Amino acid sequence: MKLHTSNGYANRRAFVSMTVAGALSVIARPAAAAEPISFGQLYSKFGVLGLEYSDRIKALAGKPVSMEGFMAPPLKAEANFFVLTEIPMALCPFCSSDADWPDNIVVIYLGGKQTFLPGGTRISVDGTLELGSWTDPDTGFLSRLRIRDARFRAA
Repeated sequence: MKLHTSNGYANRRAFVSMTVAGALSVIARPAAAAEPISFGQLYSKFGVLGLEYSDRIKALAGKPVSMEGFMAPPLKAEANFFVLTEIPMALCPFCSSDADWPDNIVVIYLGGKQTFLPGGTRISVDGTLELGSWTDPDTGFLSRLRIRDARFRAA
C-alpha cells in the first residue's frame, strides 16, 4: 500500500490503516497444519544399511507432524522426552544399535520437563519431524527419528 502524502508528510489515516492491515495479515495467517503420519509410513524397506526412511517421511523432515501411539515407560517421573511406540511396551527401547533400531518407535522431545500419563494410554503427539541418527548428549540414547518441540495429549 502506498502512502499518500501532502507537503512530503505521510497522511496519518493512511499510515494507521496500513499498519493495522499489516498487523492483521500476520495475525490472520494460519499456522502450518500438522501432517498426520503413522508407524507404517516411517520406513520404506530394510536394506543393507538397516531401515530406510520412506519418501513421504523424507519429504516431511523439518515440518509439523502429528502421530498417535503409546508412551513407553519413562525412565523418570518427569523428563523432557519419552518414546512413542506403536503398541504398549514394557522394556527400554533405547537398548538397540543404529543397525537394529526398532521400526515402531519415535523419540519425542518436549519443550520442557513434564509428568507423564500412565502406561497403556493412547496419546496423540504434535511437533516437528527430525530424521537421522543422533545420540542425546545428556542420556547417551540413540535415536533415528524424533519429533521435537512436541506436545502430547490423551487420544
